[in-house]
Amino acid sequence: MNVAIVSLSRGTIGEDFVAHEVEIGIKRLEEYGLNVKFMPHALKGIEFVEAHPDLRAKDLLDALLDEDVDMILCAVGGEETYRIMPYFFSDERVADVDKNKIFLGFSDSTINHLMLQKLGMKTFYGQAFLPDICEISDEMLPYTKKYFEELVRTGTIAEITPSDVWYTARESFNIEDIGTDMPVHKNEGFELLQGNPKFSGKIIGGCIDTIYDIFDNSRFEDTVSVCEKYGIFPMGEEWRDKILLIESSEEMATPEKYRKMILKLKEAGVFQYANGALVGKPVNEVYAEEYKEILREVIADASFPVVFNVNVGHATPRCIIPLGVDAVVDCDAQKIMLK
Repeated sequence: MNVAIVSLSRGTIGEDFVAHEVEIGIKRLEEYGLNVKFMPHALKGIEFVEAHPDLRAKDLLDALLDEDVDMILCAVGGEETYRIMPYFFSDERVADVDKNKIFLGFSDSTINHLMLQKLGMKTFYGQAFLPDICEISDEMLPYTKKYFEELVRTGTIAEITPSDVWYTARESFNIEDIGTDMPVHKNEGFELLQGNPKFSGKIIGGCIDTIYDIFDNSRFEDTVSVCEKYGIFPMGEEWRDKILLIESSEEMATPEKYRKMILKLKEAGVFQYANGALVGKPVNEVYAEEYKEILREVIADASFPVVFNVNVGHATPRCIIPLGVDAVVDCDAQKIMLK
């Protein structure tokens, strides 16, 4: 399998301070027998990548069109990948992309998932190169590794179950930290907040912080206009037979901001039309109880199914969730089954 690594949000992997992590990640991918290539601008560094959304879009399109690329792996998240949309969608080559490639990323890459889903692609949410493959423990985190290996081996994910443990987020990534482990805690599994424990649909979503930017200009003045122009987020009845996936970032949004973010989803008609929601574990479980209460209060419909504490997104370890495929959530059985 040939893997192309792209920097679509932030050019962190091109900086010297993460060179030791990148080396670890390359070695791990090669140990799986994968052929690794970095797209031309992926390693140009933070300043260059930020200044050239046009070249980020080109890297993504080139990877999608390259017959030798089987998997596109996002380097890391960031905060303004939305800026590549005008360059991406205005390129006539978009009509010719290979829709069968694997695309894997999370965080700000939520926007990239939504972009590719507009083209009819099914994508994979939950892991990325720098935070997962380059993990500085002696091994990738076992739960994370399990799902990455399944994706590489089979090209898909068949079933998701909870991790037995979760980790306190790592704060230092220096060379001297290589080989150190994160504090580990017992995980309690999927938690049914409300509604029927079994529901089905196609999973759509990603990082709630990034999704909020689609509806709010407080971070960037043009996110709303750009996202509206390309209609990347489903609205109203487009949520029929869908399952919302949301997970929260390392910024650990205050309960006040989290309420605003969930309200935007309600205004978009998500909770009126969707079949249910999957909610990722918050980083370090910060505000977990507050988030649960906000979800109940804002949704204001006890029959709407909500499953909390899914190991996806910013909290470690991370599974991989296929987006846009048929899924059956069975909280009683502690399983998400995918077709």
